[in-house]
Amino acid sequence: MIHKLIASWLGIGYIKGGGTLAAIVTCLLVYLLQQNHLLDSNWTLPVITIIITLLGIYVGDQVEPDWGKDSYRVVIDEVAGQLVTLLFIPITPLYLIIGLVLFRFFDMVKPLLIRRMEKLPGGTGVMMDDVLAGVYSNIILHIIVAIIARYPIS
Repeated sequence: MIHKLIASWLGIGYIKGGGTLAAIVTCLLVYLLQQNHLLDSNWTLPVITIIITLLGIYVGDQVEPDWGKDSYRVVIDEVAGQLVTLLFIPITPLYLIIGLVLFRFFDMVKPLLIRRMEKLPGGTGVMMDDVLAGVYSNIILHIIVAIIARYPIS
């Protein structure tokens, strides 16, 4: 029972559009953590991201016998991917929205080897396609941050 609760990110995975909703909730949680100065250290978000990713691999393995391979109910992978997207990015509403759009694009379209990650066994395959989507999103978001820093929006 606890594995399903964690894999579905406290039940979000049972809702239609759960993957997108889980990514949005993740952005909101990161924003709230940042606003309350809980992400002031450079290592806090990376550690949270690693823990969520490893937890996702574990619970993905646990729920697969009941739910099947990469069930729509498993949304902890979207949480991890969205966290990867936001690593080492200034946490502002603008960058959260851009990061969310980029991550959901890469997660849904699955270009550039992302789809191949799904073929990895068990929870690893469930998580790694979203982690890679997060990596691609993070790279593009870093470029956008650099451009905006160089040419600020007035």
